[in-house]
Amino acid sequence: MSITKYVFGIIGLCLLSSGSVVVVAQDTPQMNFFLTSNVPGNGGDLGGLAGADAHCQMLAAEAGAGDRTWRAYLSTQGPNSVNARDRIGTGPWYNFRGVMVGLNIDELHSIDHRFRYDRMLSEEGDLIANGAFTQNRHDFLTGSTVNGMSYPAGEDMTCSNWTSSSTGKARLGHHDRANWNSAHDSQGCALEQLRATGGDGLFYCFASE
Repeated sequence: MSITKYVFGIIGLCLLSSGSVVVVAQDTPQMNFFLTSNVPGNGGDLGGLAGADAHCQMLAAEAGAGDRTWRAYLSTQGPNSVNARDRIGTGPWYNFRGVMVGLNIDELHSIDHRFRYDRMLSEEGDLIANGAFTQNRHDFLTGSTVNGMSYPAGEDMTCSNWTSSSTGKARLGHHDRANWNSAHDSQGCALEQLRATGGDGLFYCFASE
């Protein structure tokens, strides 16, 4: 399904002396945020940050929004650790329908954030199943604190920096609740463990520029 950058609506009608009508185009913001509809790897093994970013870029391209640089909202731990909040640009961010889901970094990580279940859409404009469905998929990989920061080295919260589907665990957020980026830990990094916790190994994608 492609993204239409501009939606034309009549916002003013001007009758000219010739009797012609002027139609003014109204801009609709292009999608620069989505939830992945599927995953690139096996459980918590996403191929590292590079693999996760490439998956965001591929899904965006398939949806007609590949002309921007896409990044996964994921943190890493240890030497040269990366904070998820530092990877996603400065905002504002809009979903598939052009609805603003975040004004800036501070709002996105505050109690006043705009994330709501009906705004959390995939790159195809679809809702992702929550607890109301037989298979709950509301757990999203982030490896992040509520402020979008990485956890200290030591206890694994990122499935070995998104390269493991066996050992370790991941910090998860709920796409349908207030704690969208840091709600609880997974049971492990295998796909079966992520599903048992209430997810499917999905993650958030933002256009960083």
